[in-house]
Amino acid sequence: MTDVLIVEDEPAILESLQFILERSGWTVDVARDGEAALRAVRSLRPRMVLLDIMLPKRSGFDVLKSIRADASLRSTSVVILTARGQQFDRQTAHELCADGFVTKPFANADVVKEVRRILEETPVRGHG
Repeated sequence: MTDVLIVEDEPAILESLQFILERSGWTVDVARDGEAALRAVRSLRPRMVLLDIMLPKRSGFDVLKSIRADASLRSTSVVILTARGQQFDRQTAHELCADGFVTKPFANADVVKEVRRILEETPVRGHG
């Protein structure tokens, strides 16, 4: 079972996030664009998604809207990851029912803390 699906198109950031989360003991999968993210959420059923806003093919907000509109995915925890710490993004993320928000550049400890907060609040779903 995947704990965290990281959706990020910037290779250095993606590798950094994958490293710090795996080092913290979580299972991680990755997607590099919005369409791949939706496919991965549907097939992997991750416990949470760490979702960049600025993505190729579909924006992170578009992906979040699709997750929240799908009854079978709606309970998936989503933390928005963005370089733009603007109030508009936070407001949009809130309106779309994001579970958290991390602004780039981020401190590794802050990302781990946010992922831990989400995963500790989300029970592990059984298979089947």
